[in-house]
Amino acid sequence: MTHLDTELIKLKQQLFEMWLLVISQVETSREALLNFDKGAASEVAFKEKMVDTYELKIDRDCENIIALYNPVAPDLRLTLAVLKINADLERIGDFARGIARFIKKSPKKSINPELLKVCQIDDLIKNAVDMLTDAKTAFENENSRMALSIFSQDDFLDDVHKSSNKIIADYIKKHPDEIDEALHLHSIIRKVERIGDHCSNIAEEIIFFLEAKVLKHSGKKKL
Repeated sequence: MTHLDTELIKLKQQLFEMWLLVISQVETSREALLNFDKGAASEVAFKEKMVDTYELKIDRDCENIIALYNPVAPDLRLTLAVLKINADLERIGDFARGIARFIKKSPKKSINPELLKVCQIDDLIKNAVDMLTDAKTAFENENSRMALSIFSQDDFLDDVHKSSNKIIADYIKKHPDEIDEALHLHSIIRKVERIGDHCSNIAEEIIFFLEAKVLKHSGKKKL
């Protein structure tokens, strides 16, 4: 095994550790929101510092691998894919922290279950966690077919986001005293939709690594 092989194995291991941490962040933000659990919300914020540390370390290691070992072909694609997936995971962690921040800062002790239900929050965040988990499995197993399936999973998040203006407007008409919570939930739907977009970006990077195909701006959902 060459020094480059050893460095790439270590790089992937660090990425998988960060990946698990980000999945945990998104899952915990869901628990915090559904249970209005400020302790869980604080946990998400704490994990964000660990995610940021991983991001900086992986960035630096990718730069060193390119500078010191001059990787080519699949090794170069792997390094570039890790570099971009690293950035996507960090942004997903930011969105999870944003969801948790609403709970931490809210002066209230609960949220109307009806509001959570009409916004489909539980299903939305579960779908996002599934996408994130499937993307990790696809990368670990080098499975491009599984990576491709992530694009279709994003449709549900897009559909709920597109209809969220009407959902929130209708809710506010019926519950004018809950306008603040309703608008925050609208913002959270947008954050979850952006998590789905970053998962799709990760799927693109996996396919780039495995098949040397660039799917950006290529109508990938029709593949």
